Amino acid sequence: MFWLKKSIDLPTAAEALPGRAEALPTAATHFINGAPLKAPYPAGAESVVFALGCFWGAERKFWQVPGVIVTAVGYLAGHTPNATYEEVCSGRTGHTEGVLVVYDPAKVSFAELLRVFWESHDPTQGMRQGNDVGTQYRSGIYLPEGARQDEACASKVAYEAALKAKGFGPITTEISEGGPFYFAEAYHQQYLGKNPAGYCGLGGTGVACPIGVGVKAAE
Repeated sequence: MFWLKKSIDLPTAAEALPGRAEALPTAATHFINGAPLKAPYPAGAESVVFALGCFWGAERKFWQVPGVIVTAVGYLAGHTPNATYEEVCSGRTGHTEGVLVVYDPAKVSFAELLRVFWESHDPTQGMRQGNDVGTQYRSGIYLPEGARQDEACASKVAYEAALKAKGFGPITTEISEGGPFYFAEAYHQQYLGKNPAGYCGLGGTGVACPIGVGVKAAE
């Protein structure tokens, strides 16, 4: 992606850019399915934010999953409020590029979303993903503490064992609450839906994730 920087050290809160009080202008609806990008979401919906490198290709992975209601890209797990794309890519905000996934748990399991996440990138690369280098490309799963976070941690252990058997190193994915999710600028939302030939730097390991049982039947 553009504005590529080579910094791989996370800034402290004192070192981070100050940001701004105002939210960045963004799209109102999803370019692919027309759903509202922001809450309130349908009753019973659940959400998680995944970070797996450049968020353009990552978002497309999830909007294609049956049972996903809406996706959006943004920035989180850093310090700078309402940071711009250029600020995030400078390495001076601490944020990573994330994909908000709002889904119907009666139609798709959280385990299936975890499987898509793990198999869509290489979670052993630290502050990079392929040729994209920088703190904004680090891998992460962000959701409140509790049962889902425990499930995410268990999936990390399972996939790390599968990767180790194929010669890969330890998983570097962070799993935490992540703090506020700041919606990215409008042009980033569903970027590859608007620009089908656009850049996508995603590349998995080719190692199957031993979790997920596919799409659940609707109740």
